[in-house]
Amino acid sequence: MSDDAVKVHPLGLCESDSVGPRTRVWAWAHVLPGAVVGADCNICDHAFVEGGAVLGDRVTVKNAVLVFDGVTVGDDVFLGPNVLFTNDLRPRAHVKKGPEALLPTRVESGATLGAGAVVVCGTTIGAHAFAAAGSVITKSVPAHAFVAGNPAKVRGWVCECGEALDELFTCACGLKYEQVGEGLARR
Repeated sequence: MSDDAVKVHPLGLCESDSVGPRTRVWAWAHVLPGAVVGADCNICDHAFVEGGAVLGDRVTVKNAVLVFDGVTVGDDVFLGPNVLFTNDLRPRAHVKKGPEALLPTRVESGATLGAGAVVVCGTTIGAHAFAAAGSVITKSVPAHAFVAGNPAKVRGWVCECGEALDELFTCACGLKYEQVGEGLARR
């Protein structure tokens, strides 16, 4: 087997033809046909990636994460255990909807979603944002924002390295940021 091969655990199921090299799909994880998964991803036990979902490169999908059609995840994103994405604001069992009725969700590169976070569809989570465990994200999150709660609210700001920024948007690692729109960008 090539070092670039996709590795699927004997109890995992990967039905997509669009999975990048060195990606690992673990036991009881299921990647449906039509899902796009980048290179060097780690899809852990019991995770589900629906057709129409897109994962960038080097994405960590921890145990029991549910990524549905209409969700696009950028590179270097961490999805903690039991993260849940929705894709329909008004679901009804008796109303059948096609993909065109689903609201897209985007998680930009470098973001982290803590364990048990729920992401309501139609939102964007900015680059390097950090959602605390148990957050319920009902509106878009600016780049580098630290959000927590139900509903999630901005509680502070974080560096690309994940550490909290001080009041001058400076990190102990030496990186400095400035406010751009609602979020932050590196100076």
